Amino acid sequence: MANFPWLTTIILFPIAASLLLPVLPDKEGKTVRWYALTVGLIDFVLIVYAFYTGYDLNEPGLQMVERYAWVPQLDLNWSVGVDGLSMPLVILTGFITTLAMLAAWPVTLKPKLFYFLMLAMYGGQIAVFAVQDMLLFFLVWELELIPVYLLLSIWGGKKRLYAATKFILYTAGGSLFILVAALAMAFFGDQVSFDMSAIAAKDYPIRLELLLYAAFLIAYAVKLPIFPLHTWLPDAHGEATAPVHMLLAGILLKMGGYALVRMNAGMLPDAHAIFAPVLVILGVVNIIYAALTSFAQRNLKRKIAYSSISHMGFVLIGLGSFTDLGLSGAVLQMISHGLIGASLFFLVGATYDRTHTLMLDEMGGVGLKMRKMFAMWTTCSMASLALPGMSGFVAELMVFVGFATSDAYNPVFKVLVVFLAAVGVILTPIYLLSMLREICYGPENKELVEHEALIDAEPREVFIIACLLIPIIGIGFYPKLVTQVYDATTVQLTARLRDSVPTLTPSPAVAQLGAQEVAAAPLLPKR
Repeated sequence: MANFPWLTTIILFPIAASLLLPVLPDKEGKTVRWYALTVGLIDFVLIVYAFYTGYDLNEPGLQMVERYAWVPQLDLNWSVGVDGLSMPLVILTGFITTLAMLAAWPVTLKPKLFYFLMLAMYGGQIAVFAVQDMLLFFLVWELELIPVYLLLSIWGGKKRLYAATKFILYTAGGSLFILVAALAMAFFGDQVSFDMSAIAAKDYPIRLELLLYAAFLIAYAVKLPIFPLHTWLPDAHGEATAPVHMLLAGILLKMGGYALVRMNAGMLPDAHAIFAPVLVILGVVNIIYAALTSFAQRNLKRKIAYSSISHMGFVLIGLGSFTDLGLSGAVLQMISHGLIGASLFFLVGATYDRTHTLMLDEMGGVGLKMRKMFAMWTTCSMASLALPGMSGFVAELMVFVGFATSDAYNPVFKVLVVFLAAVGVILTPIYLLSMLREICYGPENKELVEHEALIDAEPREVFIIACLLIPIIGIGFYPKLVTQVYDATTVQLTARLRDSVPTLTPSPAVAQLGAQEVAAAPLLPKR
């Protein structure tokens, strides 16, 4: 079993299984949803088993590598592998997508097509985190957009076509920058190669490296999203259904963060040394701007969407910190927000199913009628505002301490960034607790109570939230549960980034591991 192609199987199994959905004898969608959930569970079990048996926590480079020639004339290979950056996100993808299919239980409109798109996304999203060929990365990045567009445009709200069109224009437009940069990197030098390790080993002129970095930054700024390329996200969230919300917040945003770490920082460290202050400033802008904008939102979905944008700003600050702790916090923030964002948006969908409104002005006092929903809203909101004991607190604290102790910036800049980011942290509980008060507390909206059946949470919904809260609280009390998966990789990457700034000394973690071991890691060869 050591030579079994686990990653290829994990990627292709849900896609192949989705092709059988059109021929299943099912009119009401009951068989289809059980079939899709079973496929999702099997694939998630395969992910966990492959991680448990084939992944070495102490190895910083690529593991479980599989490489097959696909189109030799174009040097296009099916090349997949995982390391500390991608393995946690592969597990997160399997976990969130499986729960999203359970959350899609009430879907009755075209269930075969709906679950076909969900399973196709399952494999496509894992492929984004696993592929190690730049051209293949571009292909799976693009193919993953089609299911999202259809899920928005068919099952969305009243403005679904506008939101879906805006999503595809923004993301497809940004993807063009990936293709141009990938081709430039592949054809640079004497050897033409799309292999990520070979591309990372090339010695680019600093001007070209800056252009490549800027191209990637634009593409991934759309997906993360980063101000001012963020406006598609509130519109998409405003029209999406609960399971699509979970995929958008739990996985799609993490694709942008992952690509920034993998390609911008990992492949172009010299350009990153110049762009890092820009990333930090953009991170602060994300935190403050999105938090303030969230205050003004009366639509529940858009309020939480802007909250997601604000939380992703910490990823940028950690990525620009040049410290092991800061980068580790950035990765943990992606994982933490994937869990918390999915839980909040699922609750939004469950609440809308009962109240048939998203406007906070039309809610009020529903906590008296739906006590279980009230308890879940309260717990998930506390997780989002980074309450100690929750995963968000640990991730944001690591980013703060990592940046504050960085020797790459002068003290005035660090104090200013930490102060502004702290203001964002203070704003977060204000608008989240205000939102919670308007939904669950206060006087009842008599018209809402009289005309809507405010039925409390059913076991399926409680189970989904419980599944999300277990890792949120588990990480909050024992962060090593996750950080040990990627520590070796982030230490190696931080060493490369610090090496690109001559004034910085090697980090203490590198000194403990040994500089030679770090430099010899196969994924990010030292130039």
